[in-house]
Amino acid sequence: MALALLLTATAATLAANPLLGTWKLNEGKSKFAPGATKNTMVTYAPAKGDMVKCTVDGINKDGKPIHWTWVGKFDGKPYQIKGSPSFDTLTYKPVNDRTNKTTATKAGKVVMTGTITMAKDGKSRVVMLTGTDASGQKFTDMTYYDKQH
Repeated sequence: MALALLLTATAATLAANPLLGTWKLNEGKSKFAPGATKNTMVTYAPAKGDMVKCTVDGINKDGKPIHWTWVGKFDGKPYQIKGSPSFDTLTYKPVNDRTNKTTATKAGKVVMTGTITMAKDGKSRVVMLTGTDASGQKFTDMTYYDKQH
């Protein structure tokens, strides 16, 4: 009985998370630092237990495809990224029901921080990122995404 209640509570928590779903980059509204990687499609889906899987597809500064995944919780703790040359771990920390703070690290060093804010209607989101790229250059990106489903 306790397991059933835990699973129900977990499912309700994930279902209530407005970040879940597929998000397509709205490149026309977005502002990128020169040479920025563009995450053109981002999907958040329930994973094992109360984990969330984030799958990112896009293009790098040379126009080549990128693909990386992250499985973790929105609990402020770092979880490993697979497939990203820029980051080793990613942390999501809820601020409120529409906003998350995120931090990315490489070799134990913070290389990017950001804020993800959902629109009140849940149909779009804006991602503000600041950090330092692999060549030591500081960057700021402001990207807009539209929810696909």
